Amino acid sequence: MKFLSFLGTVRDSAPPKPARLGLRVARACASVLKESYPEHANEIIDPLDFDLGGVFKPHFAYARSKAPSELHALAEKIEAADAYVMISPEYNHSMSPTLAHLLNHFGSSLFAYKPSVIVTYSAGQWGGMRAAVALRTFLSELGCLPVSAMVHVPKAQDVYREDGTVQEGVDAKDWSGYLGRAFAQMLWWAEAAGTQRARVDPHAAVKDFKRDPAQRNAP
Repeated sequence: MKFLSFLGTVRDSAPPKPARLGLRVARACASVLKESYPEHANEIIDPLDFDLGGVFKPHFAYARSKAPSELHALAEKIEAADAYVMISPEYNHSMSPTLAHLLNHFGSSLFAYKPSVIVTYSAGQWGGMRAAVALRTFLSELGCLPVSAMVHVPKAQDVYREDGTVQEGVDAKDWSGYLGRAFAQMLWWAEAAGTQRARVDPHAAVKDFKRDPAQRNAP
């Protein structure tokens, strides 16, 4: 199976310190996934690797074959993935605007009928938990329903080093088990959803809204 881990930050400088705190969390998630499920692939999607331009134009707004190559390549990865790990800091009691901006470039049909895991973090004591509340509704609208087990990492700079390994004095087994619980749920749902998608094409059974927003309206 294929997993995509979306990193929800472009902050690459300090203050606040340490810079790119989310990358530590993303690497920790990748390490647990690799250790627990070495037969499955996981890729970290870093928004710093994409030039999304100054004017918002999503991938699906381009004429076929006219989309920028990097957007098209990521769209293909999203469509091919079986599950998603969404990693976000908290901004004003909500999810990362960087993560929202990146995900908004792609149609929900690419994400739909697959599970996701919410992972939030902070340099303070709350671990970004209020961002997770906003992410639940956002991901549900995309169709990649979040599993019930969420991951919150308070004082992430004291938990993980830059390479994603735990800091000295931190119980690696406890943190691996904490993340592993969420990923186990994700894998269970990903396998179930994959089996059902192979049996019944969900996009044929439940028509996607493609022509007009009025398709959502009640009769």
